[in-house]
Amino acid sequence: MRVESTITSLSWIPSDSMRGWLKAGMDLGLSHYDAPPVDHLSGAEEVHRLRADDRFRFANVLSAWVDFDETGTPLEWGFAPESGVVMGSTTVRVASVGATFGGYALPTLREEPVVEQGSVHFTQTVGGRTGVPLPRPVPHAPFAMWQAPIVWTTLALTLHPDGHVDVAMPGASAFPRHWVYGPDGALSLKSGLTDLDSWLAHSFGPRTPWGNLDSEALVVEAESALERQLSGGIMHGGERPEIRRLPAGATVTRQGEPGTEIYLVLDGVLTVDVDGKEIAQVGPGAVLGERAVLEGGTRTSTLTALTPVRLAVAAADRLDLEKLRAVAELHHREDDDR
Repeated sequence: MRVESTITSLSWIPSDSMRGWLKAGMDLGLSHYDAPPVDHLSGAEEVHRLRADDRFRFANVLSAWVDFDETGTPLEWGFAPESGVVMGSTTVRVASVGATFGGYALPTLREEPVVEQGSVHFTQTVGGRTGVPLPRPVPHAPFAMWQAPIVWTTLALTLHPDGHVDVAMPGASAFPRHWVYGPDGALSLKSGLTDLDSWLAHSFGPRTPWGNLDSEALVVEAESALERQLSGGIMHGGERPEIRRLPAGATVTRQGEPGTEIYLVLDGVLTVDVDGKEIAQVGPGAVLGERAVLEGGTRTSTLTALTPVRLAVAAADRLDLEKLRAVAELHHREDDDR
């Protein structure tokens, strides 16, 4: 019996994820941030359509197959022909003149599949760099770089004879944002934190998978489709929300205290604690604080920044209350874990 599956990561630059001279260039329109990719990928054709529409910087398409016998023993296995990298492009504009630079793809890296009774595990790393130069000082030899840093993701896919698959992203560059789509095409995982400064300083030469050094990815589960709809209202619903940056360890809300603000996590990971017990970790795309707004103005949990975080802060009267109530129903972690 043959079992085959495909998973995909799309990597893109979220709004307000740059600082300093890079942010100034974005603000001047020299380049652009990316709109969030689609919620669902319908297949390889859509990946290439999104590339043509300049919707991501690069994609990692991991597609593999295994033939099992009736006892679940793998007989043959391999990567599918479409498995590999899909590089995007970068458009640079000065006044009304624009130029598009294709990305430079590095060789696809694949570990030897790990074969066991009842499973075969595949791993694939792809990436590259933009064709646009990015001159900068770096803390390692040669102490100055002209080429852009390297971007990459490492995806892992495990196939089982009953048809179910395990999906993971064990490694990725610290920038940009990486979204992972499961075998059904649904958004499944996200990188939890972008670190522009670290990426600029270290992601070249031996400090990449092509130099035998991957970076462990901080991965969180994707938020609900309802939260993605609400996030559009927060970011593009009229008045721009306050953008708040907090260091790791900062308390965002404290259980039992009053609160009327809604938070959209733009970057980073927070812990959700109830009565001193951690019940969840949430990352980019999560909408938080809605229960206090809807249920009397008292915070029902403590939110603490596990990493540095970037939050959009909005008032509830800017949002669709019906969607806010629906999100609150999804978030009854506090009740479920008491």
